[in-house]
Amino acid sequence: MNGGGREFRREGVTYSSGWRWIVWCFFLLGVALAWLFARGYFDNLHDPDAVPRIVTPRGDLAAEEKSNIELFRLSSPSVVYITRLAMRRDRFSLNLFEIPQGTGSGFVWDDQGHIITNFHVIQGASVLRVTLADNSEWDARVVGMAPDQDLAVLFINAPKRRLKPIAIGQSANLQVGQRVFAIGNPFGLDQTLTTGIISALGREINGVSGRKISGVIQTDAAINPGNSGGPLLDSAGRLIGVNTAIFSPSGSNAGIGFAVPVNTVNRVVPQLLRHGRVIRPGLGIHVADRGTAQRFGIRGVLIIRVQKGSAAEGAGLRGTGRNREGRLVLGDVIVGVGEHSISSIDDLLDALDAHKVGDVVEVRLMREGSEMSISVKLQALG
Repeated sequence: MNGGGREFRREGVTYSSGWRWIVWCFFLLGVALAWLFARGYFDNLHDPDAVPRIVTPRGDLAAEEKSNIELFRLSSPSVVYITRLAMRRDRFSLNLFEIPQGTGSGFVWDDQGHIITNFHVIQGASVLRVTLADNSEWDARVVGMAPDQDLAVLFINAPKRRLKPIAIGQSANLQVGQRVFAIGNPFGLDQTLTTGIISALGREINGVSGRKISGVIQTDAAINPGNSGGPLLDSAGRLIGVNTAIFSPSGSNAGIGFAVPVNTVNRVVPQLLRHGRVIRPGLGIHVADRGTAQRFGIRGVLIIRVQKGSAAEGAGLRGTGRNREGRLVLGDVIVGVGEHSISSIDDLLDALDAHKVGDVVEVRLMREGSEMSISVKLQALG
């Protein structure tokens, strides 16, 4: 015996009990294989006469399938793939070369070569490249950006015959439960269609500028990284929103996606085309931040200062100051604009953004404990 194991000798060779079991296993395996061969188990593994099976007819496609196919066929040529690049210099040769930074989606706005996408898709890019549905690639220039709405306009010098502008819908009359379709390039994959419904309306999300984007469409159509900037379509193939964000702890689709409504897009894009930025309507005032308002127990937006020569000054709005005794006298507190109730700066900006420069709005405010309304003609903010 050696080390507690059993040994046995045969013809001068010493075997351990473990080897004996291995020998027995091989013996039993050989017996099993011999039995299978004897039964002809391996005789018919291959069929030299094998042919493909006959295809089972499926009949016509369902009406919904036909509709989806047609929608994709008509709309996908309007969708583009956007690559964001950065320029780097080789430290040895000093030559410049391009480094991919990210990708996204977009769509053709008109036959002049304007492309719409998200601001965050192009943010920080040195070079932008747009790939059309026909796989042709074009260098793009930035025409204008609206970080507060997470929108941007690009321009490519492509011939009109290659450009198919997307059909424009509206978002004011959308309904929860309505069927929607998203087309984009998630994870760099080419032209992907996902479907779902409108899950909710009037959502608010935090934009890349830090300001809240209001009136956002929520959908359960799968939206993944790379879908940003692509179109959200209704069942007629019309643009109703620009896919901009997802709610997902993992970073992949979790059934909660958000799109900037097309009415916002249709209001912002013409300004970007004309001016390169959004010309926002305003009152011509400086207001207190949230912390200051909370410190004074104010519900609404406190006016700190009225700009000289502004629409607010012309209408008689008052800012915060001190009296002859040096005591602080709070200015007007805006609590409403038109039909909108105002409780924060974001509320005020959203209410004003619903109008245009030159519109006359009713501003409801609290002054010395009393509520009053003043008509103000909105001015362009610099």
